[in-house]
Amino acid sequence: MKKIATLLLVSLSLFAADGYKVYQDNCAKCHIEMISKAETLQKFKTLKAPPMIEVSKQLKNTIIIRSEDDEVHRFVTIAFIKEYIQNPSIDYFMCNAGAVDLFGVMPAQSRLSEEERQAVAEWIYDRYEDVDFN
Repeated sequence: MKKIATLLLVSLSLFAADGYKVYQDNCAKCHIEMISKAETLQKFKTLKAPPMIEVSKQLKNTIIIRSEDDEVHRFVTIAFIKEYIQNPSIDYFMCNAGAVDLFGVMPAQSRLSEEERQAVAEWIYDRYEDVDFN
């Protein structure tokens, strides 16, 4: 029975979406993955959307959870990202006001599956966990 459970877990992991691949295939056209603040200022007028590092920073700093448990913050932030990807709205826009004026609200990415949205949301949160945003 243990062998069957292990085989099932391995099989499921083979079909799990890769968050970075989902980003590359769907988000990278508009959101630069990593860029310094100096480069952002130089290229600001040519950017199509906020850089992903800034999106992650804004979400992490704006979504406030009473619990100090990092896993709770991660879970809530990932849930927000998944929902926003599918149903973006000015009502839930978390970038600064200048960003919405420049870029507008992103188009819905409704073609992404639940698994792809989960994978890319986790990638957006985890990708920049060791980056100093200050």
